[in-house]
Amino acid sequence: MNSRDAFSLPEDLKPVIAFHGHLCPGVLIGYRASKAGMEALGAKRSEDEELIAIVENDACGADAVQFMTGCTFGKGNFYFRDYGKQAFTFALRPSGRAVRVALRPDAGRSETDPEESEKDRRERRIRDLLTLETNALFSVEGKTVALPPPARIRESVVCAQCGEKVMATRTKTVEGRDLCIPCAESVT
Repeated sequence: MNSRDAFSLPEDLKPVIAFHGHLCPGVLIGYRASKAGMEALGAKRSEDEELIAIVENDACGADAVQFMTGCTFGKGNFYFRDYGKQAFTFALRPSGRAVRVALRPDAGRSETDPEESEKDRRERRIRDLLTLETNALFSVEGKTVALPPPARIRESVVCAQCGEKVMATRTKTVEGRDLCIPCAESVT
């Protein structure tokens, strides 16, 4: 039995799966967390930088958060904190009003049958992540956060060693020459 055949998928999930490349528990966590966070804030998908997303892991859910929220590294409203947690903070500019959506440790953890295959366990996990009530999956905590400044376009300079353009704010001066980080690290 294919997970997609076992139950119907919400229409707004299908493009998330296409973006990520496959259906998996992680992408469902990010999808559901994004929906919960945006609903709690009354937010819509970000066109510019009005919505900010902070993810605390670099797993599959981060892709879903980017797709659902419109927050991206390129727009300067998607931030990664390497905490290894299934937790996501969504905030609004300029107020800083935010919610942190964290996966509950016991979310969808029903008793397992030792005879159950890994494939069946995964399909059950996917079904649980799709069907459980939001408050059974996540804790949603309102908060106010200090927001990073809006993205700025930085001046580019040419690295004195490799000749590639680099943001001036990302150079290191080594022996009187402005070098990009990789060149500076290769010299020292």
